[in-house]
Amino acid sequence: MLGALVEQLRESFYITNARGEVVDANPAFLAMLGVRTMEDLRSYSLSDMIADPKRRMEELDILDASGFVRDFEIEIVRPDGAVRTVLDSSYSCTDPETGEVFYHGILVDITDRKRQEDALREQSVRDPLTGCYNRRYLEQIEPELESAESPFGCIFIDIDHFKQYNDQHGHAMGDTTLVRMSRFLMRQVRAEEPVIRLGGDEFLLVLNPADEDAVEMVARRLQLAAIRTAPVPFSLGWSARRPGESVQETVNRADQNLLSVRVLERSVKRSPAPPE
Repeated sequence: MLGALVEQLRESFYITNARGEVVDANPAFLAMLGVRTMEDLRSYSLSDMIADPKRRMEELDILDASGFVRDFEIEIVRPDGAVRTVLDSSYSCTDPETGEVFYHGILVDITDRKRQEDALREQSVRDPLTGCYNRRYLEQIEPELESAESPFGCIFIDIDHFKQYNDQHGHAMGDTTLVRMSRFLMRQVRAEEPVIRLGGDEFLLVLNPADEDAVEMVARRLQLAAIRTAPVPFSLGWSARRPGESVQETVNRADQNLLSVRVLERSVKRSPAPPE
C-alpha cells in the first residue's frame, strides 16, 4: 500500500547512498530530472546534480549533525542542462547489517513559484512608467554600498523646468519625456550600474565602485552626450561617498552640487523642447 502511494504521488521520492548515487526513486523523481528509467540515472550522482556544491555540503553537514533536514532549498541541474529549484526534506539511516549510510528524501519542485516570486520582487523595485529602478531598490542596496570597502559614486539628474513643461504640453507628453530621458541615461552607463527614478523628474545613477575622479569623468561624458542625444535639458550633480557617510548623505551632496550648478547656468539654459 505505502509503496503504491509513493509510486503515484507527484512529489519526488529518492534514496541515495553516502556517495550520492541514487539507488532508488519513484517516477516523479525521474520525470523531474527528465530521465525515463533508473538505468538512465545510474551514471549520475545526486551531488553532481546540485548547482552549488557548497549548498550540498551545508545540507550534508546538517544531516550528519541532526540526522534530518527539512525544506532545504537547492538548485538541481538536470542532465539536459535545465535548472530546477527544489525543497529537499530527507533523513539519514544506517543499514543494520552492512553499516552503510543511506539518505531517504523527498524533493518538492518550486521552480515556477520561485519565478513568480522573482517577478513580483522585480516589479516591486521598478518604476512602472520608465522601467528604471525606484527608491525601494535604493533602500535595498544601501547596506551593501555602506559596508563596501571601496567608495561608490552617484550622479543626481533633474530635468529643467519640468513642471512648466507639463503644464504647457500635458501630462501624457510629460510621461513620454520621462521615458525618453530614462532611455538616454541607461545608454550612458553599464548594465550593472542602476538608473533609479527617485520620483517626479529626478533620477540617480549609482556607480559602484567609483571614486570622485571616476564619477566626475562619467558626469562629464554625460554632459557631452546630452548635447547630441538628450531629449530635454537637465541639470546634474555628482559625489563620491566619504568615509562613514550614509548613502543618503552622499546623494544629498550630489543634489546640493546640482542646485549650485543650476543657479550658475540658469541664464544660459533654454526651455525644454517637446519630445521628438
